Amino acid sequence: MTRLPRFCPLGIPQHVIQRGNNRSICFASEQDFSLYANWLNDYSQKFEVAIHAWVFMTNHVHLLVTPFKAGGVSAMMQALGRRYVRYFNHTYRRTGTLWEGRFKSSLIQTEDYLLQCYRYIELNPVRANMVKDPSEYSWSSYRHNAFGIESALCTPHEEYLKLGEDRRKRLSAYRSLFKAHIDSELLEQIRCTINQGLALGNDRFKDEVEILYGRRVRPAKMGRPEKV
Repeated sequence: MTRLPRFCPLGIPQHVIQRGNNRSICFASEQDFSLYANWLNDYSQKFEVAIHAWVFMTNHVHLLVTPFKAGGVSAMMQALGRRYVRYFNHTYRRTGTLWEGRFKSSLIQTEDYLLQCYRYIELNPVRANMVKDPSEYSWSSYRHNAFGIESALCTPHEEYLKLGEDRRKRLSAYRSLFKAHIDSELLEQIRCTINQGLALGNDRFKDEVEILYGRRVRPAKMGRPEKV
């Protein structure tokens, strides 16, 4: 299947995932996580990418971001990836690639889907049976978004701010979102769209993106084209 070119319209949220090569370990210590977080913060500011939610797993990372500079997401991920690989290879006396090719990403419709993507990302450690509650996992944005613990990485999206008229109400409303499991159909939608570099949203959102940017954000139709 032909790989779609990188697509990064400004102001539209994106779900980004970067995996270790062959699902190999990318983070082997607390220092690894900490340095990655610090460098991510540096490059997100440099390339004008707002980060709304994140989780660092042992062999992959998820980010929910909004770019405000052309090519910002790609520039951020490339700079971060190169710097972290140099550190990781030097620290663990290894050579060669660390990441599984280029990162994957999908556009996210703000209404109805953005907060679902927050949940998907921050519930990763729970789905992986690493913890029973997302608050138990240190290397994600959940504690910041749900309890207000300071995080230099996070910039609240407008949709998150709409959860409550003040900070206390927002935090409470956000925690309430996690009382129910994510529907299995939605889980599959999220996974399929990011693996194929498409868009997560309703038909109206997809129509608007395809018209405005001249880019397919739905799965390609299978089979031979019909004869006219």
